Amino acid sequence: MIKSFDFYFDFVSPYSFLAHKEIKLIERRKTVKVIYKPILLGGLHNLHGIKAPAFIPAKAKHMIRDCKLIAEKNKIKFKFNSYFPIKSLNLMRGVLVAEEDNIKSYYIDNIFDSIWRDGLNMNDESVIQKILKNLNINPKTFFLRSQSSSIKDLLRKKTNEAYEKGVFGAPSFISNNKVFWGQDRIEFAINEANK
Repeated sequence: MIKSFDFYFDFVSPYSFLAHKEIKLIERRKTVKVIYKPILLGGLHNLHGIKAPAFIPAKAKHMIRDCKLIAEKNKIKFKFNSYFPIKSLNLMRGVLVAEEDNIKSYYIDNIFDSIWRDGLNMNDESVIQKILKNLNINPKTFFLRSQSSSIKDLLRKKTNEAYEKGVFGAPSFISNNKVFWGQDRIEFAINEANK
């Protein structure tokens, strides 16, 4: 039986991107299934009453260097996005729409790459529209669906559920009801899943 664990992510997090790239390799070579759980990181931070490292100057400077080191070590094409922070609310709602259309993995791959590999300005709606068109997704209907109350409520619910489970940052993994925080904790989550 293939074991599984949950991956809590937000496109705004460069560490989530790096974890996503590692997960893709891990899933190819190991008998483990990773279940992607979209959350709104800003909302999660608000629930916990914490400030994101990206908004603390000393930590932000370290984060950029750290992400580049991890990317180089793992041979991941990475470019710290000059438009950071990316407003990820609609992009994260888009994950839920893509899930309904059975293109969740395809959508996640392309949005992550657009932000953290290609360095595109994902705060610009026209850039997002172009990407969606390239994915053969109708931007107008996709955006309309992402603004529906059911999608908004679902993302809020998923973020609240993550909070209730003790998730406080992204990426985080839950394996056998244990929380592992940080891109460098993937192996711990795998080991826990395989117990």
